[in-house]
Amino acid sequence: MNDILLGKGEREVHLLGRYANRHGLVAGATGTGKSVSLMVMAEGFSRLGVPVFLADVKGDLAGLCQPGSASDRIKARIDRLGLADWAPAANPVVFWDLYGAKGHPVRASVSELGPTLLARMLEINDTQEGVLQVGFRVADDNGLLLLDLDDLRALLAFLSENAKQVSAQYGLVSPQSIAAIQRAILRLDSGGGAKFFGEPALDLADFMRQEMSGRGIINVLSAEQLILKPRLYATFLLWMLSELFENLPEVGDLPLPKLVFFFDEAHLLFTDAPPALTQRVEQVVRLIRSKGVGVYFISQLPDDVPDAILGQLGNRVQHALRAFTPRDQKAVRTAAETFPPNPSFKVVDAITQLGVGEALVTTLQDGGVPLPVERTFMVPPRCRIGAITDDERATLRARSPVGGKYDTALNRESAYEMLNRRAEPAAAPTPAPTPAPAPAPNAPSAQVPAEGGVSSTVKDWLFGTRRRQGAIEAMAKSTMRTVGNQLGRQILRGVLGGLTRR
Repeated sequence: MNDILLGKGEREVHLLGRYANRHGLVAGATGTGKSVSLMVMAEGFSRLGVPVFLADVKGDLAGLCQPGSASDRIKARIDRLGLADWAPAANPVVFWDLYGAKGHPVRASVSELGPTLLARMLEINDTQEGVLQVGFRVADDNGLLLLDLDDLRALLAFLSENAKQVSAQYGLVSPQSIAAIQRAILRLDSGGGAKFFGEPALDLADFMRQEMSGRGIINVLSAEQLILKPRLYATFLLWMLSELFENLPEVGDLPLPKLVFFFDEAHLLFTDAPPALTQRVEQVVRLIRSKGVGVYFISQLPDDVPDAILGQLGNRVQHALRAFTPRDQKAVRTAAETFPPNPSFKVVDAITQLGVGEALVTTLQDGGVPLPVERTFMVPPRCRIGAITDDERATLRARSPVGGKYDTALNRESAYEMLNRRAEPAAAPTPAPTPAPAPAPNAPSAQVPAEGGVSSTVKDWLFGTRRRQGAIEAMAKSTMRTVGNQLGRQILRGVLGGLTRR
């Protein structure tokens, strides 16, 4: 059967594969078992052949790659649930790391990220974001590839030098806004964020793979360092989600999803997010279901997720909440009200009484009807619960099938080189004219050229001579080279500002 056994209460609770793309939520206070529930779901999807992506913010999810052990506590849970077929097992895992230290580097180009998400990553205001929008439009219109932060700096310098012409065509570009963006880029660079930008860029197909046995690959992003930069972490995961949304084809409802995406520390995505961005995220979450992707948010409190998105999460795993403060008490009531009622117990009381590894669960059943909330003892994962050693990580990384593709960075011609090359002819000093030899006595006068020295020099610089190409020819060749690199691709930007290929 295409389902995942999550646990057992008065009945067994299963997550059905055909409704897994209806999204979900795993919530609960720290130490109540959210990470273990996430591992159970991840390895369950892997056994069904569904690829998984998740971020490891504490380092304990890396244990998915190693078989577990039947401790006394695990044995007691197995006996209680009657799991006759439980056995320790490792999962096929590929490690990724934005910084390239604990996994394969994850990169994207500045052009792919787009101005909306980059503005959020840089933490700039609306006016400065408007200037960034103009810069991206200038780059798109002129075939300037923005691959890394050097390219972005070169573009901003070009905008500053040509502010009058750019402002007349695209809108006001002020030096103050450009300077503020440049300072924000410096902060991002100093914090290590520059490692995210470059090539080879991530190919989504490498996230949606199965191993030879048919099991889905679990892609684990090492995020212990990344989580220290909350805005960078949230923007990166949102970029990945938008890439899936913009570039995957419509497939409707499938027997199993094509990918399941776990968004840990989900509150970071919505903290201080402008309403326009929240609306776009809501649109992505609502529509990405039809592209075969299931999105599962993990957070401490259900109200960390906006109501418009929370209402779209059909599969819920709610671990214990502690009602110590007025906000906690409100969160308990809110969570209780979102569950289909069960006459056997009061949900609002049960949420504060759950033990570790126990949860209130509701999933979509036949016909998309939600299961009445069930007080559930969650099954234990078959993998290791906890971190792995550096040697175990290195061994697994060495065997990865995608290491040769991503571990070595590339630096091809892009906006930085192109703009510098355009500036070189203008900056080159005009050579001093060679004095003509004095005419011989009684020799006929030489014909005066039609154009003077300055006009002749400008003409030669623009159109070239027999031995040297001019600026117009050099610019034309550069543009044609860029067009050749992007042949067959029309530059369009999607709902979150990222590139989409049509």
